[in-house]
Amino acid sequence: MVRNISSIHGLREGMAAVDITPSNIETTAERRPSSNDLTGNAAQSFVSLNTPMPLHGSNDYTKALMTRIATGDASPEERARWEQHVAAVRSRPVSNAHNSTSNLSNVGAAIPDVRQPPPGIDTAYDALKSTRMDATRPTELHPTDVMADLNASSQAKRYPTVSRDVERPEQTESGRVLADWQMQLMLLEQQNKRRMLMARQEQDRMIQPISCYKTPAMLQEQQDKQRLQHRQEQDLLPSSQSEATVNVLPQRNAGKVEKRRSKLHAKSQPAFDCGTNMKQATRKNAADYTGPFCKFLTDNPTVFHAVDAVKQQLKDAGFMELSERDSWNLKPSGSYFVERNGSSLIAFTVGAKYEPGNGAAILAGHVDALTTKLKPISQVPNKAGYLQLGVAPYAGAPNTTWWDRDLSIGGRVLVKEGNKVVTKLVKLDWPIARIPTLAPHFGEAASGPFNPETQMTPIIGLDGTDSRANELSSAEPYSQPPLLGGMNGPVGSFVNTQPPRLVKAIGHALGLSTSTFANIVNWELELYDTQPAQVGGLDKEFIFAGRVDDKLCSWAAIQALLETQDDTENSSMMKVVGLFDNEEIGSLLRQGARGNFLPQTMERAVGALADHSPTSDLMGRTYANSFIVSSDVIHAVNPNFLNAYLENHAPHLNVGVVVSADSNGHMTTDSISTAIFKRCADKVGAQLQVFQIRNDSRSGGTVGPMLSSMTGIRAIDAGIPQLSMHSIRATTGSLDPGLGVLCFAGFLNGFESVDKEFREC
Repeated sequence: MVRNISSIHGLREGMAAVDITPSNIETTAERRPSSNDLTGNAAQSFVSLNTPMPLHGSNDYTKALMTRIATGDASPEERARWEQHVAAVRSRPVSNAHNSTSNLSNVGAAIPDVRQPPPGIDTAYDALKSTRMDATRPTELHPTDVMADLNASSQAKRYPTVSRDVERPEQTESGRVLADWQMQLMLLEQQNKRRMLMARQEQDRMIQPISCYKTPAMLQEQQDKQRLQHRQEQDLLPSSQSEATVNVLPQRNAGKVEKRRSKLHAKSQPAFDCGTNMKQATRKNAADYTGPFCKFLTDNPTVFHAVDAVKQQLKDAGFMELSERDSWNLKPSGSYFVERNGSSLIAFTVGAKYEPGNGAAILAGHVDALTTKLKPISQVPNKAGYLQLGVAPYAGAPNTTWWDRDLSIGGRVLVKEGNKVVTKLVKLDWPIARIPTLAPHFGEAASGPFNPETQMTPIIGLDGTDSRANELSSAEPYSQPPLLGGMNGPVGSFVNTQPPRLVKAIGHALGLSTSTFANIVNWELELYDTQPAQVGGLDKEFIFAGRVDDKLCSWAAIQALLETQDDTENSSMMKVVGLFDNEEIGSLLRQGARGNFLPQTMERAVGALADHSPTSDLMGRTYANSFIVSSDVIHAVNPNFLNAYLENHAPHLNVGVVVSADSNGHMTTDSISTAIFKRCADKVGAQLQVFQIRNDSRSGGTVGPMLSSMTGIRAIDAGIPQLSMHSIRATTGSLDPGLGVLCFAGFLNGFESVDKEFREC
């Protein structure tokens, strides 16, 4: 072993990541005393840090005596004589120059369990002291002197009275034992410090409040902090030294170093990334899904943005986009998706062992939410100096929860580019609209009821701040025909039917110039709450957000499909996720669940996988072998209105997915579907709750009954619980998105085997 200070420092840094245990360290063969110098049991002994050690002094008598004492061969008289000698030496005066214990105490400060010297070390000190005694200046040797002697250049300063004939401590066997022990202390100290640092970092990560980053700048700041932390961790384990160390370490230690380095690299990655797959969901890592879900809600305020974000995530995961206009060529083990109207989407994977007629595990939800949409001609006469916006309700909004909220505008815009019309998404990044309430001081007028047409019209600015005015805005009400604008040039263009300042804001957001505003052919815009989704509660146990119904279940279903995408080698079924529009208004449009989107997609997919030669009963068998989980949000228990719930049908947040039952057919749940879904959940350790509404209330409905009745597929209604349904801001549990992914992934992966158990049902 190297014996100079600089080499020890280099070795200590290089081996900081190595697992040091007593069983891994043993004196080399060159240090073992010759068998010629030992007799009896001593001949079988050698210096080892993990066994009782016979320590050797500087002369034959001391060596033999200490060997007999260490091995238990010494007589009682010899033991008594040696103890008297040790006591006499210890009673001698001690020099201040050799009595500082600060260095030794600092060495073992972080590891109290290894601070005591190994057995027999006191006798080694005494033997060394007996060889270092000066006749005129008695001096007791301290352990720190041995460490100091490792630096040869300081020997003369440390021991000015030591005879040149005396053997250096590190040249004796006992000196080497003590140096080995000190080396072990230093290595264990470094390793212990590293373990403590990593433990603190892991603890900080576990208790750190879940945050959702409101802006890209905040997300970038968090990522920079994590990269800095990663560099600081790497400073404790320099890559050049650690790689050199791995070459000479046992393979198991090299594996530990590589594993630790992989963990450090993983810590440097962003906290979340909506564009990549999440890791496999479990009950323990459910909190990891909170941030990505909050970011998804904040970044995608309209149904068009939500579907586009899902498309990009699917593409990043290797899904192939299909067009309803083209012929499909599908293969087993493939992953595909198709959209309709930019507001509905169906994604599916095909098992490697799929055969035509096999079934599908289907998750179905909706991505639309209560909102307020702009009217075809959104410009309205100004009142009392205010610019106002003509809007229409969608599924009951705006209701009173929308009053006094910071509202912005987003959606899709059709723009003429050359000879083609393209679709572009837009959202303004600041609040531009507000529906003001009337102060309660005005009495009865402020208490309602309110007229949704005349008393809930948003204000978007003050009149007179824009010199530009068109014929429509300056004309008397009802004096002009409501001509629909189009692509007929500046005069008859669509933009002339909209508020000029709104056109300007939308045009600039799309990157258009003032001269090209007329290229806007049409738009579908809506108001949305600008407040970002965020976690709340004393322990960050809630998510407060808009548009939770039903982007919550839709997002969880897509993540589940992505996480089960690669589990196709042994699968003979399809895994399908359908996200539909217009559920909040009855699903009657072509992109809704009552349209033919799902059955037509299933028929085309099965036909393509059957070489476009389906038999007469192919789809019948496919539907009979399939199962639908209609995943829509469900009411969580509200502590302020407990009388509105059944005592044993009141779901809680952060527990798990809720099965929704209704005896009047508003839900598809029955005993068979419940048992099937419960078996799938049990396979992944997911907990299920149950909800049924009181007999004196009426249950709502969702996409389950319409899809099940249309196709004949068995189905169940089950979703994630939330508070304040149909409010502009709702509440769910911070663990509920992750728990939803866990349960839905368990269904997609587990249904095939579970269905075999229920084949006779």
